[in-house]
Amino acid sequence: MTSTEPTEAEQSDSGQTEAEMPEDENLWLEDIHGDGQLAWVKDQNQKTLARFHDDLFDSIAGDLRTALDSDDRIPMVTKRGDHFFNFWRDKTNPKGLWRRTTWDSYRTEAPDWEILLDVDELAAREDTAWVWAGAMVRRSDNRRALVLLSPDGGDSHRVREFDLVDKAFVDGGFDIPAAKTRLAWLDDDTVLVATETDEDSLTTSSYPRQARVLRRGQDIVEAPIVAEVPRDHVAIFVGSDVRPGDETTDRAVIVDALDFFNSRLSFVDLDEIRTADGSLPTDPEAWSNALTTVDVPTDVEVGFERDLVLFRPQSTWTATTAEVPAGGLAVADIADVKAGRINPRVIFASDSHTSLQSFTFTRDYLVLELLADVQSRLTVLDLRNDFSTSTLTGVPANHMVGLGAVDKFDPATANDYWMVSTGFLTPSTLSYGTLGADPGDTHSAEGVKPETAGPAVPSPEVVKSAPALFPAEGLSVEQHFATSTDGTTIPYFQIGSDDLELDGNNPTLLDGYGGFEVSRTPGYSPVVGIGWLGRSTRGKATTSMQSGRRGVYVLANIRGGGEYGPEWHTSAMRENRMRCYEDYSAVARDLIDRGVTSPQKLACAGGSNGGLLVGNMLTQYPELFGAVSCGVPLLDMRRYTKLSAGYSWKAEYGDPDIAEDWEFIRRFSPYHLIEDDRDYPPALFWTATSDDRVGPVQARKMAARMQAKGIEDVWFFEDTEGGHSAASDNEQTAFTRALSYRFLWNALTGE
Repeated sequence: MTSTEPTEAEQSDSGQTEAEMPEDENLWLEDIHGDGQLAWVKDQNQKTLARFHDDLFDSIAGDLRTALDSDDRIPMVTKRGDHFFNFWRDKTNPKGLWRRTTWDSYRTEAPDWEILLDVDELAAREDTAWVWAGAMVRRSDNRRALVLLSPDGGDSHRVREFDLVDKAFVDGGFDIPAAKTRLAWLDDDTVLVATETDEDSLTTSSYPRQARVLRRGQDIVEAPIVAEVPRDHVAIFVGSDVRPGDETTDRAVIVDALDFFNSRLSFVDLDEIRTADGSLPTDPEAWSNALTTVDVPTDVEVGFERDLVLFRPQSTWTATTAEVPAGGLAVADIADVKAGRINPRVIFASDSHTSLQSFTFTRDYLVLELLADVQSRLTVLDLRNDFSTSTLTGVPANHMVGLGAVDKFDPATANDYWMVSTGFLTPSTLSYGTLGADPGDTHSAEGVKPETAGPAVPSPEVVKSAPALFPAEGLSVEQHFATSTDGTTIPYFQIGSDDLELDGNNPTLLDGYGGFEVSRTPGYSPVVGIGWLGRSTRGKATTSMQSGRRGVYVLANIRGGGEYGPEWHTSAMRENRMRCYEDYSAVARDLIDRGVTSPQKLACAGGSNGGLLVGNMLTQYPELFGAVSCGVPLLDMRRYTKLSAGYSWKAEYGDPDIAEDWEFIRRFSPYHLIEDDRDYPPALFWTATSDDRVGPVQARKMAARMQAKGIEDVWFFEDTEGGHSAASDNEQTAFTRALSYRFLWNALTGE
């Protein structure tokens, strides 16, 4: 979107006009695609690259690109029917290949892949820089799919129907123009769609607010609207639970997202509204009459699994039959819910150390992925045996282990699962197993620890192992805890040399996020490993080996995230937002106090909400850092609700147009905290023109204001593609991350 300068007539809820706000000399930069604005961007890019694009930069970027394009990465797959689907990018195919193979072939070292769609070839043929955004295979016969393609790497994508046998887009099939579309198959010829048709079809946050039932061959504007939400809500989301060959009723799901953390879920049992010929009605009244709204507090997340309704509250919920704690999980029978009786049964309760991160169903089991003081744990519940429980043992410390169903709709794989294990220094391993199998059918000594008469969980078979892409010898992982301003204990991971000298002289990169209940957990990152911890096993030495010291990487688990459940998040929202910045600065001080590093040797980096985090480190705690890399960030919190999708984040940060909210928001608005007579560490702001979520505007304005004040060592770079991650392909990822690491290492070491 293109923002325009507001007029004096625009009134805020506080009674002030925009003209009465402090002068914003950089409003002109909010025209994202204006000629003058892009000329400013071009000039900034040239200056930044002239300073940092040297041989060492190219070495880092080359090593990163080699690692990201590695042919022996694990090709993660999704099973549909008899095939296993994968999307793959490499040096030869930078935009990627959508492909599939069989199970027998996948298990080999060199699977025989059937290419379904070559996105590079498609982009060249259609003269559009398509970026893959996913696909949804129709389950009735696994022949047709809805393919999502972004024209520029942003959140908007075009949806086109694809035939997996003909390997071509379907003539006369579903084809929805580029928008922030959500959709779901209902049957072979019908989809439920939330998309943009005109200005009235969008919320203030720029997301769809209308749900339509679209039949094959029908124009989207002619499809009837079966549900809509007010413009000031975040969005309407749609989904379905359609199970061909299953006795369970098929359902359509509609979610009214009031804000990021409050919603109302409704559903329609499709079998109850089908017409005599088996088709679904297009009469909005038929849908409205069949719609059941789940009547629970709006901060209770609701989901379905066959005849179970699942509830996960953000705050403690006192229901008719039970008190469900914040972050817990409860279930109820769908027949009771339809009858207006909601009697939840708690099947998981969090505590001060343990939180539920996600869960996965197979046909007969429910697997909970938990964090205990940010350490991974898996618990298996038997759906056939009154939710009896077992805990998977053998999960190593400082690693993450995740589990997902292979295909619960296929009787042959109904209780099979994928398991992925990864760590900061441990390349990912993909394993395959079966829940409920004979415990004797194991491939290692690890198994389960029964808590009750729980299900058997034999250890899975390793199917694929990723290669090491940077040398981990001599490196170790430690977990430490810092104390924040209010006494709260804040965990963080430290990765560095196992003989680390605590002399305050180690170049250290502090990472974090602290928002939207997003948990930051251990994981293997060749970008961090090559760019900061060491050097590639495949190429020349990079930054962290030049001075004889490896860099130290630190990941902070601050409030605002989800590491300890929803209350860890809500405790740092809105008027309590400063807590996450206090937490992060407490980790920085702990690193300095322990002698790991010093302010001159400590850098921080973050993107998006993490960009807001490090923007506040730059403006509120500049004495703690020697450099700041701030990517695709929020920074101008006075106008963030008027830029791109910012309106949707009011529940997280507050509404700056309400005077009472602005009083606390202004305390963490970096754009308004820049002072004339204060020393700031070197700063790099990087973003992407095509980012339609946060947008490039805020990074532009922050750099421009700091430079205009004569603050030295302020750099800016804006990529013209790549969407919110500035990473539409591996080459772009390698380039932007190499720029960040090259800048940081130079600032900390002078090299």
